[in-house]
Amino acid sequence: MKRLVKLGANLFDPDSVKEIIAKQNTWNPGRKELAVEAYSSFLTMLGGTWSPPRYKRIPKLPFIPLESEIDQLIACFGSKMATLLQLLKETGIRLGEAVRIRWQDIDFQSGVIRITPEKGSNPRVLKLSGKLLQMLNNIRRNAETENVFPSKSCIEAYYYRKRKQIAAKLCNPRLLQISFHTFRHWKATMEYAKTKDILHVMKILGHKSIQNTLVYTQLIDFKSDEYVCKTAENAREAAQLVEGGFEYVCTTPEGIMLFKKRK
Repeated sequence: MKRLVKLGANLFDPDSVKEIIAKQNTWNPGRKELAVEAYSSFLTMLGGTWSPPRYKRIPKLPFIPLESEIDQLIACFGSKMATLLQLLKETGIRLGEAVRIRWQDIDFQSGVIRITPEKGSNPRVLKLSGKLLQMLNNIRRNAETENVFPSKSCIEAYYYRKRKQIAAKLCNPRLLQISFHTFRHWKATMEYAKTKDILHVMKILGHKSIQNTLVYTQLIDFKSDEYVCKTAENAREAAQLVEGGFEYVCTTPEGIMLFKKRK
């Protein structure tokens, strides 16, 4: 509503608001639709009515970065932000769900985390890697709050400012497309690519409707089947590879275990 006022709209004149929204050539239909919905709610609060313009959102498939790009981004942040981003990468939870996490929600013994849902999702318990558990253990706890991470507004302001610097330093403008929600899209896409089980992906994301999950079946269009291959000689090395996202392939006659992960 503040944005509409800054653009010159008279909030008490629906025709003025309608005209201002229509003139925003840089806004996509989805943003215009949100502006119409916001103004409709404003009028309802005042007891007013109007004939709202109709805008239809154009469905767009989300950007899916390379895992190496996500890892580069994580590596360039300080410990607390890097831990948050690693958590988003491993679990696919929303940022709003992440900032609700309290220390008591993390079971370091079992290596799991309990997620309190938002946006009508289902609650869930998700497994964490040994690497992430260690990162969480290394975070300095704030005695004044039980929450693991700062507020959403503080996190967003810092992330988007720092992301711009990282993209420039690494000369990779693709990093500018990695939002917090991109981590959720990436996790869901990789899980479906690995399992081809849409119900499994639905459970991880906490979706109540499978229609919201089906979009990820359209994103599996890898240009190549190139893999990184790793070997393990014992259970400890194998466990480390599994925690790193590698998939077991087979064991050679010499007893060497082979693992793979998409590039």
